[in-house]
Amino acid sequence: MSEPLPDPFEFMKKLWGPMGVPMPGMAAPTLDLDVVEKKIADLKSVENWLNLNLNMLRLSIQGLEMQRSTLAAMKAMQAGSAPTGAAEPAKNPLTDPTAWWTMMQAAAAAAAKPPEAGPAKTASTKAKPK
Repeated sequence: MSEPLPDPFEFMKKLWGPMGVPMPGMAAPTLDLDVVEKKIADLKSVENWLNLNLNMLRLSIQGLEMQRSTLAAMKAMQAGSAPTGAAEPAKNPLTDPTAWWTMMQAAAAAAAKPPEAGPAKTASTKAKPK
C-alpha cells in the first residue's frame, strides 16, 4: 500500500527546531477563540504602528526633497548673479547669516510689492481734449 502523507507541521518543526526559533502558532494551532482574537488585535496594533512609521518616513523623505530643491534653487540663483569672469567661486549665502537674511528680506519685499502701472495704462486713462 501507499505511505501516508507527511505532516507539514512536523516538517516545519524539524526545519525550524535546530535554529532555536520557537513557532508557537505553527506547531499546534490553537482552537481557543479568545487567543485568536487577542492575536488579531495584537497584529492590528503592530500594523498600525508600522503604518505610522511608514507615514513618518514618507514625510521625512518629502521634507528632504523639498530641502534639496530649495538648495538647488539657491545655488542656481547664486550662479546666475555671479559675474561671468569671476576668478573666485561665489560665496555660499547660507554660511553668512546676514547675507541669508538680506536675501530673504529682498524676496519678501519683491513678493509684497504691488505691480507697477506701465506707460500704456497711464496713456489710456488720460482724458482726451475735445
